[in-house]
Amino acid sequence: MTSETVIIGGGVIGLAIAIELKLRGTNVTVLCRDFQAAATHAAAGMLAPDAENIPNGAMRSLCWRSRALYPDWTRKLEELTGLNTGYRPCGILAPVFEEAGGEGSREQGAGSREQGENFSPLHPSPCPSASSPAYWLNKEAIHQYQPGLGAEVVGGWWYPEDAQVDNKALAHVLRTAAESIGVELKDGITVEAFLQQQGQVVGVQTNAGMIHAAHYVLASGAWSNELLPLPVLPRKGQMLSVRIPEVSPELPLKRVLFGENIYIVPRCDRLVIGATSEDVGFIPNNTPEGIQKLLQAAMRLYPQLKHYPIQEFWWGFRPATPDELPILGTSHCQNLTLATGHYRNGILLAPVTAALIADFILEQKSDPLLANFHYSRFQSKPSTSTPMLTHSANFSNGHRTPDAMNRVSTNSPLIIAGKTFQSRLMTGTGKYRSIEEMQQSVAASDCQIVTVAVRRVQTKAPGHEGLAEALDWTKIWMLPNTAGCQTAEEAIRVARLGREMAKLLGQEDNNFVKLEVIPDLKYLLPDPIGTLQAAEQLVKEGFAVLPYINADPMLAKRLEEVGCATVMPLASPIGSGQGLKTTANIQIIIENAGVPVVVDAGIGSPSEAAQAMELGADALLINSAIALSPNPAAMARAMNLATVAGRLAYLAGRMPIKDYASPSSPLTGTITS
Repeated sequence: MTSETVIIGGGVIGLAIAIELKLRGTNVTVLCRDFQAAATHAAAGMLAPDAENIPNGAMRSLCWRSRALYPDWTRKLEELTGLNTGYRPCGILAPVFEEAGGEGSREQGAGSREQGENFSPLHPSPCPSASSPAYWLNKEAIHQYQPGLGAEVVGGWWYPEDAQVDNKALAHVLRTAAESIGVELKDGITVEAFLQQQGQVVGVQTNAGMIHAAHYVLASGAWSNELLPLPVLPRKGQMLSVRIPEVSPELPLKRVLFGENIYIVPRCDRLVIGATSEDVGFIPNNTPEGIQKLLQAAMRLYPQLKHYPIQEFWWGFRPATPDELPILGTSHCQNLTLATGHYRNGILLAPVTAALIADFILEQKSDPLLANFHYSRFQSKPSTSTPMLTHSANFSNGHRTPDAMNRVSTNSPLIIAGKTFQSRLMTGTGKYRSIEEMQQSVAASDCQIVTVAVRRVQTKAPGHEGLAEALDWTKIWMLPNTAGCQTAEEAIRVARLGREMAKLLGQEDNNFVKLEVIPDLKYLLPDPIGTLQAAEQLVKEGFAVLPYINADPMLAKRLEEVGCATVMPLASPIGSGQGLKTTANIQIIIENAGVPVVVDAGIGSPSEAAQAMELGADALLINSAIALSPNPAAMARAMNLATVAGRLAYLAGRMPIKDYASPSSPLTGTITS
């Protein structure tokens, strides 16, 4: 199947982008995995950038801009469908509770803006001119403005420009609008992997087969991390609603209440109460503890709802990033755009996200605001100890360009599967005489990637006890390897264990695996057929696969075509220290590779490490030569310097080889007798 644009994710963000693209003349297909579990269902539809008192300036601007788009955006959707989105520019009230330290403390409330000097019943806060207005209401005023609030409420902020929309109604309207204008919606489709070649996505592997497009948009929310190493994780939100008794002559609660860790949203005949924020992975369902916390906080804020019958419970998974800001804009692939990680503000940010992403895809127009939400903000910072000397043009795979001898930069990183590394030396953890020697060597090498044998850690093999605690995994990227696996099936199973092991060490977004399939116990040569079979499956499962192979150019190309993140040809057999015995084949692999080439196994000395880098390799993986040295830490440092020297020599370019001598000093102008 082929489409002009494929959007991965059928929640509010994905549908909003699809509609915007379709209305601008693009054919769009939306792949939806599980609409009922989307973040849309963990929301109450508040459009509340002011009440949330968002501290980040760029995020605040993005939210204000989106809120301003809401009236026209929802009107357009309603005209397309004849349905109501429930949009209401109602303002939001943020009550504040009395604190032991003094009356009216607002530090824990939703809006902690400065109080006016006179503490008047309706006093505008002294906000900057670029911000929205906010008004402080004292105790008398707030209880008069909204009767029924808890006795502990001593005041609150009124944010007149905040609004609300019925999140469930909006989701229904978006799906209906998308269908009515010809967006193709495919439900129950799980995207298993991106097929990438030379910086482009050439297809997505799904449970229904391969799907191709000219452009792709990742808008899969909490599931984004399963496809790319992005720090987007699920945060479960539980919610409930209570029914307002029919005997009530009118809706008793007229204002949206935004309180301390709770909000209450009035809707027709019910009150919507939310929401928890739970870091429990993809564990579904409501829990007694979650619902109890919501009800306790809600009854403190608005006591009379304790008499209302419970109507419904539900939950959803919000996509959270470490800084709680979305990831928007370009990715590591030219034709893949990111629109994920909206966390609590997916409903609010839907219209502005749709407009910015459509502008970017169709008009190559990148709004300056997008730079604040680029995925690169989560990548590792440059090392300050031994900066890697690399060429600025070698951003994708490090291969030399024509001007390499004229221009050398010190800050061009190694990029593998979209993740940035400053060091081009990878090391291992095996064969050391002690954990202490391993720790010292890793530190001396300045490496940022350390490979770990999953099976040996699982079985607590000698030298691997306490390995998880021995290294600082906030600074070192773990590369789980499938050492000891003799078949493709074994390697796939161990790779999955490795991914879970990385998560346990805090690397939730780590989907890397060094793939080894070695049935030959004497020479330890990798099985090319088993390696290819395992690589194909692991790529489908979203792994960034780094396969260890013989220096076979045809196999290297085939592995790249199935989507491997690198190829790792051996220089000579594992642990042999024989040096470069496959130079000619490695050169062919380097010349034809569109992914980084990592020379792995057999290097025994720093001179051999430098030689491998001079060939144009992007990185080295060295373990035995360091671990088996009489002084491992010194050897690790030497290997680091050799890697840097070899890389710089490759970029500089060597002098021509001649069959005759050529004096270093000119002969002209010399003194003769």
